[in-house]
Amino acid sequence: IQKARLIEKIAELLMARKLPLLEDIRDESAEDVRVVLVPKSRSVDPGILMESLFKLTELESRFPLNMNVLSRGKIPNVLSLKGVLKEWLEHRREVLIRRSRHRLGEIERRLEILAGYLIAYLNIDEVIRIIREEDEPKQVMMARWSLTDNQAEAILNMRLRALRKLEEFEIRKEFDGLTIEKKQIEALLASDARQWSTIKWEVSSIREKFGPETELGKRRTQFADAPEHDLTDIAHAMIEREPVTVVVSEKGWLRAMKGHLTDHSLLTFKEGDSLKLAFHAQTTDKVLVFTTGGKFYTIGADRLPGGRGHGEPIRIIVDMDNDQDIVTAFVHDPKRKLLLVSHDGNGFIVPEEEVVANTRKGK
Repeated sequence: IQKARLIEKIAELLMARKLPLLEDIRDESAEDVRVVLVPKSRSVDPGILMESLFKLTELESRFPLNMNVLSRGKIPNVLSLKGVLKEWLEHRREVLIRRSRHRLGEIERRLEILAGYLIAYLNIDEVIRIIREEDEPKQVMMARWSLTDNQAEAILNMRLRALRKLEEFEIRKEFDGLTIEKKQIEALLASDARQWSTIKWEVSSIREKFGPETELGKRRTQFADAPEHDLTDIAHAMIEREPVTVVVSEKGWLRAMKGHLTDHSLLTFKEGDSLKLAFHAQTTDKVLVFTTGGKFYTIGADRLPGGRGHGEPIRIIVDMDNDQDIVTAFVHDPKRKLLLVSHDGNGFIVPEEEVVANTRKGK
């Protein structure tokens, strides 16, 4: 996450009044990163303030992990975490085999050249004579010592200063070393057990270099248990607390007027519509709407349309059936109990907390 972008985002939220617990943000970074968050007051809970920032900014990012992959590079498949790890190990084995075969090819080509050099050193005088006197020295050497084209070409390209006893010793040393390495690679390619043992060693080497205790691998951040906060408190923390007057019309239009109005005679409505009820609330409150269908709908007061127009029909805000009408609406009080009575005289008492709906479909 880019520090400048984060500060810019928080500043935008402050301007939009979506972080009511935060007064200001300052960048006091020097060599280290230092971003200062200034709360509105000393009474602000730091945990709730940070939770609101986590929810609204890139300080916390969540993303789904859908492991839909090409298994073995060919077969589309959705794998579990265990399956992905197994595929990775199989990939490491394939890389090991391909790398070993490539190295084996390089060794065989080099051994071919070195074998030609050794033949040249054993017959150095004859090689010099052929090069000086023959018109086609390459073909003559190939016929004389059964050399390959690559060997003969390498001998012809050999520099005179390489014709030293010390150079012959180095060639023999390299030849013997590559011969041993060739046998080791051939044994590796012929044994599954050796391959998995090599992969284990490679993974262990990576851990030694990038493990959590190393300078390169140590975590820059720490794991910790998520703080436990009331979700309601967090939701309220992201809403600017302001007084509003909720207005409900006879035809089911809702709006929230700024402030606590006492004179409702100045309210205007669409033609043929009129005031059904109005009550005071805060933008952090939940408004419960009870309908003739026996359902409760829950609407955040901050989500109600403003009071400049006539508001919006409730059916735009919640999924209320067309044959239902609003019976009443009020501010939610979690400690209160409600008495519900039907037209035929049956009724019951229900805790108000149990009628709060978290979806548009109501409860």
